[in-house]
Amino acid sequence: MPDPIPDPQRDARPTLEAVAARAGVSRATASRVVNGGAGVRQPLVEQVRKAVDELGYIPNHAARTLVTRRNGAVAVIIDEPEFRIFSDPFFSRQIRGISRELTAHDAQLVLLLVEGSGDFDRVTRYLAGGHVDGVLAFSLHTDDELPAIIRRFRVPTVYGGRPEHPAPGAEAVPPVPYVDCDNRGGAREAVRHLVSLGRRRIAHIAGPRDQTSALDRIDGYRDVLPDGDPALIVDGDFTAEGGARAMAQLLAARPDVDAVFVSNDLMASGALRVIREQGLRVPEDVALVGFDDMESVAEKTDPPLTTVRQDVEGMGRLMVRLLMGRLNGDTGEWPASVITPTELIRRASA
Repeated sequence: MPDPIPDPQRDARPTLEAVAARAGVSRATASRVVNGGAGVRQPLVEQVRKAVDELGYIPNHAARTLVTRRNGAVAVIIDEPEFRIFSDPFFSRQIRGISRELTAHDAQLVLLLVEGSGDFDRVTRYLAGGHVDGVLAFSLHTDDELPAIIRRFRVPTVYGGRPEHPAPGAEAVPPVPYVDCDNRGGAREAVRHLVSLGRRRIAHIAGPRDQTSALDRIDGYRDVLPDGDPALIVDGDFTAEGGARAMAQLLAARPDVDAVFVSNDLMASGALRVIREQGLRVPEDVALVGFDDMESVAEKTDPPLTTVRQDVEGMGRLMVRLLMGRLNGDTGEWPASVITPTELIRRASA
């Protein structure tokens, strides 16, 4: 059967002029409605939207950008290897919160992963191209190039997690808005709980020390145990495998340990496995507390994990709200940064 003869009038995309004619309004009025402008009476807004639906009109993104000076897109930049992004439920929870809030603001999420120093050039080119209205960046490290890149292009940004303070003598940088949980307070609550159980040799498996969340949790541990044995603090990497290695190292050096506060749930799951492999019981011999309350981890360990809950998805939503406040010029309605509370969730491991 031969192809149908093209009909230019039938196949042409509906224009803004056609929408205006169908709605019985001027082109300028139709444009303001389509591009989210103000100053149009509600009956006319409804007429234009009805015409858009009837004609199947799709706004020209380039033209809309010229009118609004907005791309309708936000970059989410995560400075972690791909395997961590897709294996750690923390990231999926935070991205879900960000995505849902961006959708509510009719904005598109653009995910940029930074796996190595070579990726900074790609991110630099992308930001220099003006493709996004703002940036949400999290899981930063102390040697990160991202803050300097973002400052260079003056892209409105909100950070997930408290940014590292500059070292003494380093160039001062203006404060940046961020959303974080009360890492130090949550750690204090976890360790106080272990002390209340009568545990006396309480160890800590820390996260990477080039991230402020890990440093704050170490400080919270030391707030409760200021005279603790330094050998009871061992470093992990926020993965289950890293938690297992750290726990094995800890038990080899201090087999008398009777409790462990672990800097996240994934490491706690690895630590729990090693404790049981060595013939010890949880919590009878070694009590264990994690951090994050990732249900897919904490509720499925055996025994279920006592942990410090932070509202990861809610923090993602807050990051978007702070950014949109900056983009819309209503920053007076929002604090510069937000610290969200934590809560100890007691289960069977401690």
